[in-house]
Amino acid sequence: MTTVDDPVAAAERCTPEFRRNPHPVYANLRDTAPVCPMRPPHGVDTYLITRYEDAKAALADPRLSKDMYGAMDAYRRIFGDSSVALDDHMLNSDPPKHTRLRRFVSSTFTPRRVDSLRPRIQDIVDTLLDNCATREPVDLLPAFAFPLPIIVICDLLGVPPDERSELQRLSTTVAQTGFSKESKQAQQKAEENLHAYFADLLSRKRSRPGEDLLSALTAAQDEDGGLTEQELISTAFLLMFAGHKTTAYLIGNAVHHLLTHPAQLRAVQENPELIGQTVEELVRFEGSVESATFRFATEDVEIAGTRIPKGSLVQIALSSANRDPLKFDSPDEFDVKRPANAPSAHLGFGHGIHYCLGAPLARLEVQLALTGLFGRFPRAALADPAREAPWMEVPFPAFRGLVDLPVVLKPAVT
Repeated sequence: MTTVDDPVAAAERCTPEFRRNPHPVYANLRDTAPVCPMRPPHGVDTYLITRYEDAKAALADPRLSKDMYGAMDAYRRIFGDSSVALDDHMLNSDPPKHTRLRRFVSSTFTPRRVDSLRPRIQDIVDTLLDNCATREPVDLLPAFAFPLPIIVICDLLGVPPDERSELQRLSTTVAQTGFSKESKQAQQKAEENLHAYFADLLSRKRSRPGEDLLSALTAAQDEDGGLTEQELISTAFLLMFAGHKTTAYLIGNAVHHLLTHPAQLRAVQENPELIGQTVEELVRFEGSVESATFRFATEDVEIAGTRIPKGSLVQIALSSANRDPLKFDSPDEFDVKRPANAPSAHLGFGHGIHYCLGAPLARLEVQLALTGLFGRFPRAALADPAREAPWMEVPFPAFRGLVDLPVVLKPAVT
C-alpha cells in the first residue's frame, strides 16, 4: 500500500487513499518536492506544483500555455479524440483567441447581471427544499446540490427542462472517467452524445431564437470575428459542464463540513452576515476543483529551482496551494471567521486571465443554498455521523467531491 511516506507515488498513481484524503500527501510534497515530476496512469510526464506562491505565478505565466493544440499528441493520449471535439473553448486557449472567446460570454456573468438572478435562484432553492424528505435520510446530492446549479445554468443557456436530466447523466460520465478501457469507452460515447446534442440544440436556436445565452451566441456567430461552429459547440458544453459540476460538488462539500464542524455552523447561524466569508473559506478549505486544467511549457521554465522542459505538461494543485502554511495561518483548520482578506486570497477560482468566469454565480448559488437549507432546517444532521465521508476516488485529481451526502433534515428530538 502506498502511504504518505511515498507522496510522489501516491499522487502519481492517484491511490484510493490519496483520493480519499489528498491533503497529507500535498503537505509532504510542499515540503519535499514542491515542483514534482510525475508519470501518472495516463502515461504522459507531468510536473505537479503544490505551493501557493508557485501555483499563483504559474496560473498567470504566459509561458505555460492553455492552447491544447500545442500539445495535441499528449492531449489525445490522455483524453482521446472525443474530448478534443468538445474542448475548443476559452479554457483551452491563449490570447488573442482566449480574449475573443471570453468576450462573447463575459457580460452574462458580471456581478450585477448575476445578482439579478437572485430571485430565480432563491425560488429554485425553496422548491427543491420543499420536495426533500425531512424525517428520513435524504441524499442531498441528487435532491439538492446537483439540481440547483443545473437548473440555473440550463435556464441561462436555454436548455429545455425535459432535456436536462440526460445532460446531467452524460456530464457525470465525463467527470468520473478513469483510465481503464471500459471507462474511456464510456467517456468517448458520452462526449460524442454531448457533441451531437449541442450541435442539434444550437441548430434549433438558429431556427427559433429565444432570450437565452445560446441564442445570443448563435446570433453572434455571424459577426466579424465571431465563433466558429466548433467553438460554439465547445463553448456551450463548457458553460453547461463547468456551470453545474463545480458548484454542485462545492455545495455538497460545504454542507458536509458545516455539519461536521457544528461550532462553525452555529457561528454562521448566529451571524448570517458571515455567509459570504464562509463560502470563501469553504472554497479555500475544500474547494470542488482540486487541480487546474493542464498547461504545457512553450519553453524551458524554472519554478522553485526545478527546470520544467519545453513541451512538458504542468498540473497546478489548487487544493494544495489553498492549504499552504506559508500563505494561510493554521490552513488545515476550517474557520468561518478567518480574517476577511485571507480567504479571498485563495486560488479556488483560479488566477490570471483564466480566472473562473462563473465565480460570481457560483458564490451566489452556494450562499443561497446554505442560507436556505440551514434557515429552514437548523437542526439538520448527517444521517450517520460515524461513517467516513465517501469522497470520490476517480483516478484523476480534477474534482473534489462526495459520492453521496445522506442527511436527516428534521431529526427526532431526543
